Amino acid sequence: MADTGPVVTRWHPRGRTRAVALVLHGGAEHGTVRVRPWRLAYLRMVPLARALHRAGRDHGLEVHLLRNRIYGWNAPAESPVPDARRALERIRAEHPDVPVVLVGHSMGGRVALRVADDPAVTGVCALAPWTPSGEPVDAVRGRSVLIVHGTRDRMTSPAESYAFAVRARAVAERVARFEIAGEGHAMLRRAAVWTRLMCAFTRELTGAAERDETFRRAWARPEDERLRIPG
Repeated sequence: MADTGPVVTRWHPRGRTRAVALVLHGGAEHGTVRVRPWRLAYLRMVPLARALHRAGRDHGLEVHLLRNRIYGWNAPAESPVPDARRALERIRAEHPDVPVVLVGHSMGGRVALRVADDPAVTGVCALAPWTPSGEPVDAVRGRSVLIVHGTRDRMTSPAESYAFAVRARAVAERVARFEIAGEGHAMLRRAAVWTRLMCAFTRELTGAAERDETFRRAWARPEDERLRIPG
């Protein structure tokens, strides 16, 4: 029987692996079909994973792009969560004591925020995350969290990601949330902005570069202002 487990595509650094970024794609609330490599939610993350690799490969950043077993969240099963935990276990086995940053879009953002309690994870970059009312925040305790949301997103709620950020700052090491004016869920209209924020955040947390001026200013803002930074 063919393997029906999750699939990981990797981009290796130049030299020793000093940090890993695990990239998680979106999905749907319900759905039991297998995620094929041509599925749009998965394909959307390929250029982002490649951009991360270009930004960090010279500084030891290895990038893993996870393709889930099946497409939906499927509560109460939370189908993609075990896939992400399995990928993190493998990263820890292969690269002990190496920091990991999670990058997730839509449902993948929700997954990233759920599995951030893995001991290797130092931070989460959640792009247009699906964070329904009451979504737990305990997993981001002690982590750095970046949330980026388009103001015209009709698939996932900017208001709910803001509410999540408000709750999360009580337990997280730090939280910043950027609002991308005029942008929808697909991250296409201002793709360069999403990519720049994701890369700068990941490189800062993994020590792959000097701190980006964008985040130097973001972390210096008063706490309330950090959750609605214009992007």
